[in-house]
Amino acid sequence: MIALPSRPDSVGALFLRIRVLGGRLDALTAALAARPEIPFIDVSTSGDEILAISWTRPGTRDHLVFRDLPATRAVTSVAAVTVLHVFGEASDWRHAVLSDAERTALTPVRQPGGVAAGPVDDIDRDILAALEDDARAPAAAVVARTGHPDSTVRRRIARLSRSGRLLTQVVVDPRRLGLFIDANVLMRVAPDRLDGVGRALAAHPAVHGVFATAGASNLHVAVWLRDLEHLYRFTQDLGALGVDGAETVIVGQAVKRPGKTRAAWTV
Repeated sequence: MIALPSRPDSVGALFLRIRVLGGRLDALTAALAARPEIPFIDVSTSGDEILAISWTRPGTRDHLVFRDLPATRAVTSVAAVTVLHVFGEASDWRHAVLSDAERTALTPVRQPGGVAAGPVDDIDRDILAALEDDARAPAAAVVARTGHPDSTVRRRIARLSRSGRLLTQVVVDPRRLGLFIDANVLMRVAPDRLDGVGRALAAHPAVHGVFATAGASNLHVAVWLRDLEHLYRFTQDLGALGVDGAETVIVGQAVKRPGKTRAAWTV
């Protein structure tokens, strides 16, 4: 899992592990992918487990977890853990492909105050929705999709960009960088070491996501590595950091992930 995509304030995230009967995997992943509250779906190499992220309201009985999935005959078990803290995610990951000068040139400059610069109204929401699949679409295309005047669209796009509400992220296929192993490592760390281990792993060049979670495995780490030997070496190094135990799940198929430049907003 690469990242936690932008979500409204007061909405939390669950990591789901869903065991599925053979032959029903494709139908269930398609049904989950159609749900807007599920931004992320992976399938393990074993082919019988779905790994997903679900937006939820903290402290509530999530309908998907408590009602919908248990009632599905294809599902044999569901495990859900709450994300408590984000140490790092995909937008923070760097693979040293770009020079410092290139990275600086590609990093947008935001105005002081960021998203605090005024409320978002219905016109802004229309524009952001039109830019969701391609945040660099020309203003003329946004005008055609929304029906708002050209001058309004151009002015609003400029304001949303300056305030930090309109963000673009280019999602790179890690295989083009020679990283062919996509895996999730679920770790058990003593509470007094959790923060230090989380911060250390967030700085690791192979790690593109580190999340403290509730549950027996209290640190969830996503990695991209060149091959299985490098995955083995990565797991061997965890003991020196103070990790008490780990379970590794290798991703066999990415079913639903950000695949285009996205527009994101905070409400």
